[in-house]
Amino acid sequence: MRGLVRRGLLWLRGKTLDRVALRAARRGGGPFSLIRHLGRRSGRTYETPVVLARVPEGFVVELAYGEDVNWFRNVEAAGGCVVRFGGEDHRVDAIDPLDASAGRAAFPALRRAILTATHRTRFRLLRSAGQAA
Repeated sequence: MRGLVRRGLLWLRGKTLDRVALRAARRGGGPFSLIRHLGRRSGRTYETPVVLARVPEGFVVELAYGEDVNWFRNVEAAGGCVVRFGGEDHRVDAIDPLDASAGRAAFPALRRAILTATHRTRFRLLRSAGQAA
């Protein structure tokens, strides 16, 4: 039953919030960034809105839905992706686990408080060498 509810919530989010978030992320406005990745089976390019924190090594992402979401599995399979952050594209060439305290600390105070209050513990560091060509 839990899996069915999770799939339903992901479907609903994909049909509503994701569409609004995609528009904001493409413009570089609001809290959203964009992860552009290739489908591991289809080879098709996908765009997924996420909330990222900028750090010197790249970006921190909180895996709100765990590691089983398609965007994360695609990025891991490809060994990287392109992140659109603040209206600029950045190439991500490595993904590293990040402990919860370091992950939360990367975010601004309000988001950090929300992540702490909701007991978020799954973070990854998306290492970026710089802007994408």
